[in-house]
Amino acid sequence: MSPRAGRVRVGVIGVGYLGYFHAQKYAALDEAELVAVVDIDPKRAERAAQDFGTRPLTDYRRLLGQVDAVSIVVPTQEHFPLAQEFLEAGVHLLVEKPMTTDLAQADRLIDLAEAKGLILQVGHLERFNPAVMALKDVLTRPLLVEAQRLTPFQNRGTDVDVVLDLMIHDIDILLSLTESLPLQVRALGARIVTDSPDVAHARLEFASGLAANLTASRISGRPCRQITVFQPDSHVSVDCASRTLTVFSRSDEAGEEILPGIRARRQSFEVADPLADELVAFIKAVRLNHPPLVGGREARQALEVALHIADQIERGPLGGR
Repeated sequence: MSPRAGRVRVGVIGVGYLGYFHAQKYAALDEAELVAVVDIDPKRAERAAQDFGTRPLTDYRRLLGQVDAVSIVVPTQEHFPLAQEFLEAGVHLLVEKPMTTDLAQADRLIDLAEAKGLILQVGHLERFNPAVMALKDVLTRPLLVEAQRLTPFQNRGTDVDVVLDLMIHDIDILLSLTESLPLQVRALGARIVTDSPDVAHARLEFASGLAANLTASRISGRPCRQITVFQPDSHVSVDCASRTLTVFSRSDEAGEEILPGIRARRQSFEVADPLADELVAFIKAVRLNHPPLVGGREARQALEVALHIADQIERGPLGGR
């Protein structure tokens, strides 16, 4: 059945922490039919299947021929072989970030998807945060970006370093704002808890004159997901966690006067579900055959910069230690 003609038949491969929520959101969508969930752990598969009224599978190959689209929510090292097999079978994909572990793999998936006319969307979830989506509308001439993405230690996402785990979100957002790659990158990082860097700092400089300082840590004592953009006569602060955007400016526009001549205008997006919005957008892209917000090429650019940062950390004076 063509996705245009009816509900999109979808499966979720990997129903651990995040994949479970993928299944939950798909099950609630009128435009999607959750055909099955897949996990190598039978208990996880059975739990998700029971919760969302679908079939549990432990072998992803049993989805082939049964679905129009899948979410791949497994460890990063497993993304490429799974994605390649499903694209070759004519299945649309949403692959969690980072899309692959290297650029050659990313290029192969992009080429396959384009050759077969398939949607390849990558799960850069923060792009569906309404405060982040509103950021571009209030920018004039960005001069400096400061981004902090800090989390307490968890046992999720440690199959990759902190750059590919966390910083890549802010890299992707930054590239979407600049629409260009940086001319210069400098980075430092250190291993603290895991076998790969757990803290990282990078400075990126662009041809426009924009500079960006990105900090990521997965061993922080407090969570923080903050992006601040400085520009002539104003600066804009986005709190990704609370989904708020605040513009501080010297103007006579409406807003709270926090200092003489300085006003703050705050937008709050309290009712939001970025994951649901991301999956709705994916299903819509499949049904209408239009490019996703974050497709393979956009995700590849973020991956390219992230890998360059990770390489600099390894080659740096601390060697990622």
